[in-house]
Amino acid sequence: MAATEIDSVECVSSIDGNEDEEVVSHSKQHAHPHQYSSKPHGVVAVGLAPTSVHELLECPVCTNSMYPPIHQCHNGHTLCSTCKSRVHNRCPTCRQELGDIRCLALENVAESLELPCKFFSLGCAEIFPYYSKLKHEAVCNFRPYNCPYAGSECSVTGDIPCLVAHLRDDHKVDMHTGSTFNHRYVKSNPREVENATWMLTVFNCFGQYFCLHFEAFQLGMAPVYMAFLRFMGDETEARNYSYSLEVGANGRKLIWEGTPRSIRCSHRKVRDSHDGLIIQRNIALFFSGGDRKELKLRVTGRIWKEQQNPDAGVCIPNLSI
Repeated sequence: MAATEIDSVECVSSIDGNEDEEVVSHSKQHAHPHQYSSKPHGVVAVGLAPTSVHELLECPVCTNSMYPPIHQCHNGHTLCSTCKSRVHNRCPTCRQELGDIRCLALENVAESLELPCKFFSLGCAEIFPYYSKLKHEAVCNFRPYNCPYAGSECSVTGDIPCLVAHLRDDHKVDMHTGSTFNHRYVKSNPREVENATWMLTVFNCFGQYFCLHFEAFQLGMAPVYMAFLRFMGDETEARNYSYSLEVGANGRKLIWEGTPRSIRCSHRKVRDSHDGLIIQRNIALFFSGGDRKELKLRVTGRIWKEQQNPDAGVCIPNLSI
């Protein structure tokens, strides 16, 4: 999803009841080419010589670990099933015809192995049978996070501290400390609505980081504005927090309360599920007042941590903040 030009958008932010602080939005932020993701270490078989076993199970074409069916040529050279179709049935090592020979011996060797998760350098200490390892790594809690910035096709991945630094330094995202906020969004021509992100703000509270999104997009034929919160961490931990958003004027207001979604869930998925405060354009213009030709929305909100009740086994709001 491409970012739109937002030079005409002004955001005025107030944190924890402070006076409005003018913030100028930036147009078309681009990710820095530097990648924050840690390169996975080589897979080492537990209790076996790392070079021979690892090299035997590494596809010579894609260099990924091979899983059944593992194919081989008449000379014994192996490759994975995905790459077999890519090489037009010719062995990439000796150029002999591959045929349909399975390397059952190597498949049996793989079945006997136990290997560390490839994210062990990021903190995962689990050991898995060879054929279970891939499934675990797809959902491992220590796997890198994708950059939550939605205004560009950013491919940066990493842990939370690295992504926070990346958002601040490369995307020039506003960083705030506090659990309450008071933002004012202004746009001179609200009829120019495209599928694009307007604003991303990162909040640091309760020792965690949260992303506040505010954007305009087409919902069917109607342009709408939407605000929602994402948690910079896993979905399980995100459920420990709640947030509220409020927008209004002229004696009317809209209120949204919900649980922030994890950044494991893509920005587009959260937006398309309508899991946030949605404001139709006619209501937004009504809240803006005046001649209804300029968008002026004030969005206030609060983040709080749910407190576990050990007796009832349920969460109750922690209102002591």
